[in-house]
Amino acid sequence: MSDTPDHPTSPLTHFDAQGQAHMVDVGAKAATHRVAVATGHIEMQPETLALIESGTAKKGDVLGIARIAGIMAAKKTSDLIPLCHPLALTRVAIEFEAASAHIPGATGIFCSATVETVGPTGVEMEALTAVQIALLTIYDMCKAADRGMVVRDVRVREKRGGKSGDYSIA
Repeated sequence: MSDTPDHPTSPLTHFDAQGQAHMVDVGAKAATHRVAVATGHIEMQPETLALIESGTAKKGDVLGIARIAGIMAAKKTSDLIPLCHPLALTRVAIEFEAASAHIPGATGIFCSATVETVGPTGVEMEALTAVQIALLTIYDMCKAADRGMVVRDVRVREKRGGKSGDYSIA
């Protein structure tokens, strides 16, 4: 894709002028403190939530294992997403709450991942990956009790740092 009136440059940064996929060059960008927060939830039957909350799930501490899985996933994002840069993360925090605290009437677990680095590129993908894998781990550990669980609404809630500025949704 060339930068002509007929073919304007794409706003998608992972494509070069010829339309070929490439890893974005961040070498000239300033290293700044960057933070991203992503959230999502997994809906489940009330009985499944009770198993998790009581700590009596057959496979053990569901939320403890899911927290570790989310942290590991954030660290491995560049191995999973082809054009992500490998980053030196300075912090990954995974938090869980009852979904009903955020979504009236929902039964399940709400997950929030906060990821930080000091570097030339953001950590939104790492935060999103952490949430997805944490929630998938909950599914994996509880699927014998509830195969109908649904992962929903995984999104970036907040981003701070970098040239494009801050971003936040309510």
